[in-house]
Order: sequence, then structure tokens, then C-alpha cells
Amino acid sequence: MARRYIYTNVVKDKDTNKKYYESVIYPKIKPTDNDLYIISEDGDRLDLLAHKYYSDRNLWWIIAVANNINDGTFYVDAGRQLRIPSNTTNILNDLSKLNK
Repeated sequence: MARRYIYTNVVKDKDTNKKYYESVIYPKIKPTDNDLYIISEDGDRLDLLAHKYYSDRNLWWIIAVANNINDGTFYVDAGRQLRIPSNTTNILNDLSKLNK
């Protein structure tokens, strides 16, 4: 199962002792010549597509960011063209730099 908050830090407020999630700043993902384009099918989900193309369900957010999907669901409407970015190493490095 994909974990939505795997890249999110949990912070504890010193004064109130409450825990909260920090916001994650996702990098912009520019198209490259090596990206794959697919047409989504019935039942496609971001986490399942990430597993299929990256062997890691937790990388669902790469497909979401690359395709400007920000509706809070893993499901993708059938018939939608999706870009599957190929440069995951660079993308993960950019994520790390933005969220230090």
C-alpha cells in the first residue's frame, strides 16, 4: 500500500507538545525526451501506476505532479493521457534539496 506521507516530516511543537506534518514542497518535473506517455484505463490508480513503472508505490506523487493531478485521490479517470517521468533519480534529488 502506498503511504501518502512517506516524504513528510513529523514535527513536535515545543510549547504545546502537539505533533503535526510539515508541508512537502514537490519539485517541478520538466518533460524529457525519455518520458513515457500512456492513456489511462478503467481502474488505474496513481499508486498502482507507480508500482508498474517504478516498482515503488510510494512514488505515486511523481506521476501526480507531472500531470498536475491534485484532487486528493489515487484514482485516475479512464482515457486520460498521462506522462510517466523517467528521471526519478533527479526528481528525488530535487525533492531532497527542496525539503532540507
